Amino acid sequence: MSDFDKELDTSGLNCPLPIIKAKKEINTMETGQTLHVISTDPGAVKDFESFANQTGNELVSSEEKENKFYFILRKN
Repeated sequence: MSDFDKELDTSGLNCPLPIIKAKKEINTMETGQTLHVISTDPGAVKDFESFANQTGNELVSSEEKENKFYFILRKN
């Protein structure tokens, strides 16, 4: 069982595309659901922190493994 409701792979895309795609995806989700985003853009770390602060959605986790960045966002 996964720790998220939907997954979005934005590998290869640079800012601001990962945020734009995540915003579109999260808008289709129910409150409380979680979105797992995969990115290869190092700038995405700060982008997703800002996105969470600006939208009121929760950045549940943010980690880097093998040059990829993984984020879990919870829709509020």
